[in-house]
This record gives sequence, C-alpha cells and structure tokens, in this order.
Amino acid sequence: MQSYSFINLNIFRNSMKARKIYIVRFVMLLLPVIINTQIYSQVKATGPVIKGYGQVWDINKTDYPTDTTHVFKAVFDIMQSPEAPDRLNPSIETVARYLNMHARAGVPVEQIKAVMVFHNKASKDIMTPAAYRSKYGIDNPNYPLLLELHNAGVKMIFCGQSSLSRDIPREDVMPEVQLALSAMTALIQLQNDGYNLIKF
Repeated sequence: MQSYSFINLNIFRNSMKARKIYIVRFVMLLLPVIINTQIYSQVKATGPVIKGYGQVWDINKTDYPTDTTHVFKAVFDIMQSPEAPDRLNPSIETVARYLNMHARAGVPVEQIKAVMVFHNKASKDIMTPAAYRSKYGIDNPNYPLLLELHNAGVKMIFCGQSSLSRDIPREDVMPEVQLALSAMTALIQLQNDGYNLIKF
C-alpha cells in the first residue's frame, strides 16, 4: 500500500512538473506577442493634412526628438510609377505621409514644405482626367490625391524633357502642375533653395 502511495505521489509530482514546464513554455511563447502588442497596439491613421491617404503611426516616445520649430523642406523626385494604369502611385502617397506624419508629431503645417518633381514613368500620373481616360480608358487614380496635395500647398513640377519624350503635351497635364526645362533643372534649383531631396 505504501509502495502504491509512493508511486501515486511520484505520478502527481511528475504531472505538476510537466504542467509547470508547459506553462513556462507557453508564457515564453506568448511574451513576444504581448510586448509587440503593447508597442504596436496603435493603428495607422490619416490626416490632419491629407485625409483618406498617407496613413502613419504615431510614435510617442523617440530617442531622436522631432524639432517642431524646424522648417521641413523636401523635394520628392517622382520618376517611377506602377505599370498598371489603375493603380495609385505609392510615391505620391509618400508625400501625403510626409505631411500627415510631421503634422501629427506637432510640427505646424505652415512649417512643412513639399515639392514634387515628376518625370520618366511617373509623367502619366499628372495627366488631366480627360487625357488619362482617352489614353488608358479609365480615370486617373492619382488625380484626387494630387488635388488634395495641391490644395495643401504642395507644388508640382513636370519635366519638359519627359513631356516631349513621353508624348504628354502641356495641354494634357493638370493645370496645377508647372512645366520646367527638365527634372534635373528643378531638382538642382530646389536643393539650392534649401529643399532636401527625398528619392525612394
């Protein structure tokens, strides 16, 4: 009887030990998920400058602080574009993220400057709705966002060389866009004026 009790006690101890090991392993597996959930629990949000586009995460604690007194001046070199004519150019939405991200971080909107220089494959993205539909048979997916960016004070410049090489005449380009001699000319002048080049 004593031997039977001893065996039962060992079985109980082994069972409890196995449960503890299982619990520890389970917690160790779950811990990264808990930590990541706490860090990244917030969701992406748009606005306040461009709503509906340019989702960003709010970063509440940074080691490298954002200088909210600084004037942020950026020129975006936009030359790539999706081959499919029904897709929004992600490089254009990057400008919306730039505006929203810094505004949400506390930088006054009037201190956030942006210029987009279009050339190469991205030339088609600034075509008027009528010209775009005539060429591709669908609405320009970039047009609504480009209008919002223009209304937010973002300047748009088109490369004159791309206008001719891509057969996109001035009359087929949105009136909100300025025509330059070339993308190189605009990029050099803007950087000389204190705009920092952003190219992805």
